[in-house]
Amino acid sequence: MSNLSRRRFLFGAVSAGAAAGALVVGWGVLPARQRLHASNPLPLTDGAVALNGWVAVAPDGSVTIAMPRCEMGQGVHTALPMLVAEEMDVPLASVRLVQAPLDAIFGNIAMLQDGLPFHPDDDGALQAGTRWIVGKVARELGIVITGGSSSVKDAWLPMREAGAAARAMLVTAAASQWRAQVADCRTGNGYVLHADGRKLAYGALAAAAATSQPGAVRLKSPQDFTLIGRAQPRRDTPSKVDGSAVFGIDVRLPGMAYAAVRMAPVIGGVVASVDSSAALQMPGVLRVVDFSGAIAHLAGAGAGVAVVARSWWQAKQAALALVITWRDGAHAGLSSEAVFAGFAASLDREAGYAYHQAGDMDIVEGKGSNVARTIGAEYRAPYLAHVAMEPINCTAQVNDGKVHLWAPTQAPGFAVKAAAQAAGVSPEAVTLEVTLLGGGFGRRLDVDMVAQAVAIARMMDGVPVQTIWSREDDTGHDVYRPAALARFSATLDGVGHVLGFDCKSASGSVSHQFFKRNLGLPAAGPDKTTAEGAFDMPYELPNQRIRHVIVDSAVPLGYWRSVGHSHNAFFKESFIDELAHAAGRDEVAFRRALLARHPRHLAVLDAAVARAGIAPEGRAHGVALHQSFGTIVAQVAQVSVEGSEIRVHRVVCAIDCGLAVNPNIIAQQAESGVVFGLSAALFGAVTIKDGKVEQSNFHDYPVVRLNQAPVVDTIIMASAAHPEGMGEPAVPPVAPAVANAVFKLTGKRLRSLPLTLSI
Repeated sequence: MSNLSRRRFLFGAVSAGAAAGALVVGWGVLPARQRLHASNPLPLTDGAVALNGWVAVAPDGSVTIAMPRCEMGQGVHTALPMLVAEEMDVPLASVRLVQAPLDAIFGNIAMLQDGLPFHPDDDGALQAGTRWIVGKVARELGIVITGGSSSVKDAWLPMREAGAAARAMLVTAAASQWRAQVADCRTGNGYVLHADGRKLAYGALAAAAATSQPGAVRLKSPQDFTLIGRAQPRRDTPSKVDGSAVFGIDVRLPGMAYAAVRMAPVIGGVVASVDSSAALQMPGVLRVVDFSGAIAHLAGAGAGVAVVARSWWQAKQAALALVITWRDGAHAGLSSEAVFAGFAASLDREAGYAYHQAGDMDIVEGKGSNVARTIGAEYRAPYLAHVAMEPINCTAQVNDGKVHLWAPTQAPGFAVKAAAQAAGVSPEAVTLEVTLLGGGFGRRLDVDMVAQAVAIARMMDGVPVQTIWSREDDTGHDVYRPAALARFSATLDGVGHVLGFDCKSASGSVSHQFFKRNLGLPAAGPDKTTAEGAFDMPYELPNQRIRHVIVDSAVPLGYWRSVGHSHNAFFKESFIDELAHAAGRDEVAFRRALLARHPRHLAVLDAAVARAGIAPEGRAHGVALHQSFGTIVAQVAQVSVEGSEIRVHRVVCAIDCGLAVNPNIIAQQAESGVVFGLSAALFGAVTIKDGKVEQSNFHDYPVVRLNQAPVVDTIIMASAAHPEGMGEPAVPPVAPAVANAVFKLTGKRLRSLPLTLSI
């Protein structure tokens, strides 16, 4: 059964009523699908022999590893090979990578499990059972995808098990050849070593190992690690320095043409007519293609027309010469003001879905006899674009009923499906080569650009075509981080203790849109991403309620680095600071009092505050604590204000992400997250007017420049816990830490992003 067929069966069964429910329960008690042996063989060369679905060994002793996740700067081409090399006892330098085939064993289980709307402190049987079932569903679906800060977390066991199994097979083969006991053999540096001094290289044993039958396979204990937990240089750095690294935009093929696009300026607009006569007379132009029909079900790209030419500049100039009449459609009057007015009306009218509720709701609503006062506040956050440095691009060739793709994508399976639909072929007729990504941040989880590129290439009689968007195309046709509005209220007693805490927010749903356009699933039910970072906070407030109202969004929405945490952390941590001020308490002491049963959170907070020390004269420290993707982060931002300019000089970032596989990469991720989050905090805003995105390039959608970037001081807490996510958790705390520092300096509570001060 294909992945798509399994997907339809499983999701259909879950919703098909009692009979299907009985089938699911029966299926749920069966053993979980294995993740060691793939249905499809690894693509191997140089006489390498596969020992399982993940690992192969060549005669020269080099080890080939299947890479199931894409490299978009987060370091998986270093961190994931470390897991296998550790268990195999081979030098990291001897490891080669090949793109993993689209097989279920490479599916991302952790990402789907992390989507469950459970509070981290809830660890009962219901939660454990649900995670087990979702894990089994995820194994069946086998969705190969990179996102949710899940790469190391998901690979931690299967890739180590693959390495350990390969090591056991090699040891068994050596013992058999020596007619020795396995117990008398050990491994090291790519060799099997006998107690009497004999040794055999892995390369010499590979063929025999492939048919060996080892006994129990045991993973190394952490105290025996020689690679994991130690800083290793990034394997992708040399090629990026010398220019040999191949990103999507670097693909070059014989006879390749280039396509530039014009897309409907109004959200949901369509092409009414096109006059291409002038464009077709311009140098290098080969064809004009209306690709609208191929991407009708996908957000972002929208309807439009492409010009194919011998060079991209020729294509771009000719695209500007097209005379296009657009039919704007139902959203021509849409504006940011109307969106937020709709949020406010929904909050007034609807109760919302309660993601977390505990204690006495009368106290939450201010009805308790010991309630002395109520504090309220309203926060808002705008739409945000991804603006990855590598522009949106995809190269496609359609020839003889087959499609060949070269794409910087986070979702290979979705890309293959979209290409097949656009070309009118089966998924088996699509070949995909995943290149390096010049930034993803969630934008390349969507595959609108893939369908668009294939629709264009389909009209080119076998000529490969590289479709490239300009920065203006990218900014104006993104799938955006949702705008959101949140209302908070808290009840306090006479001495400033928080009695009740209430939060209700409104926004569109990323997951509803994403799964509808990529999996054909109905847009219904709660969406954890809307309330994450709010309902799952660690603060020990005895009476609390966190709700969310999903408001249908005409604006296309997508996953943006740290998703709902990106704005909910700002809302929550700013309001916590407001409560500390209202209670007359120091903001750190106030937080510490609410974390008595959360020692890991306390330790992270204390570490960040201690490292930050005392703020220099004229500056202030703002504090924020937030957990996302399993990782706890505390940040202290050192801020100054000069006129209306907010300047961030230093950010101390303390992190508990479980066992640190490669501390070097974790520090890089922290620095990246701080700068990414600070760009959104100080500058980021996509606004809608007359149905159009108003921003177009970095002049009106700025990001932090080098001279504006703070020093980032990273603390990695020692831990032996299971590794958690690290690609995103440093992003959410930045905005509230800065806003809280600004309040100290100015007395102004900034409740909207981006953070702006008027003189």
